[in-house]
Amino acid sequence: MSLALSVPQVGLSLFAGGLTTLSPCVFPLLPLVLGGALQGNRFAPVAMGLGMTGSFALIGMLLGALGPALGIDGDSVRTGGAAMLIAFALVMLIPALGERFTQWMMPIASSANAASVKLDGGSLLGALLLGGVLGLVWSPCSGPLLGSALTLVASEGGVARGGMVLGIFGLGAAIPLVAVAYASRSGFMKVRDWVLNRIEKVRYSFALLLGAMGVAILTGGDKWLEAQVLQWLPDAWVNFTVGI
Repeated sequence: MSLALSVPQVGLSLFAGGLTTLSPCVFPLLPLVLGGALQGNRFAPVAMGLGMTGSFALIGMLLGALGPALGIDGDSVRTGGAAMLIAFALVMLIPALGERFTQWMMPIASSANAASVKLDGGSLLGALLLGGVLGLVWSPCSGPLLGSALTLVASEGGVARGGMVLGIFGLGAAIPLVAVAYASRSGFMKVRDWVLNRIEKVRYSFALLLGAMGVAILTGGDKWLEAQVLQWLPDAWVNFTVGI
């Protein structure tokens, strides 16, 4: 079964997921989120990461199946997806739009937070379930980033591809979470200062990249760029990202 997963999709999804966890309103809180879980079971943070990856993959599979099930024209979805990427880039670049988007995402975050309070993060099962809802808890901060990954899925469609793209997004978000859980306090403080001093510049750069990708999709430039990139990649990597 072909996943037809492109190199830009892999890279952007992983990077967007990482930026979600490293954002200024999430990253400093990770020790508080993880402290009790780590005391309850030393593998609980890993279970959280797996839960986060799995929940995003499930969302991707559902979204990937939605387009074909509704019979939506692929070209229309692709054009709409490009426009949404440009819109998410503007949300990340313009503070007023970002604040408005955060307000829209708050009901989702509130519902997810209420569910997370009931979970015991110290048990492996509880940590797995908690990881599954953490992405929604952080949705006010990660909304545009998650939206960009969802748009990448919607612009191409397919259950397997959707699960892979959003699963990679979840993996990108889980990696910093697990790393912080097992880092020393002094090590985390050093990394925190480094991240917070640079994350906004990285975020704005990513927003510009999203906007450029939206324009490229509208003009067909993404296919040309992908063909150029594939010429320089090792065959093993190409085989992994293009299909199984």
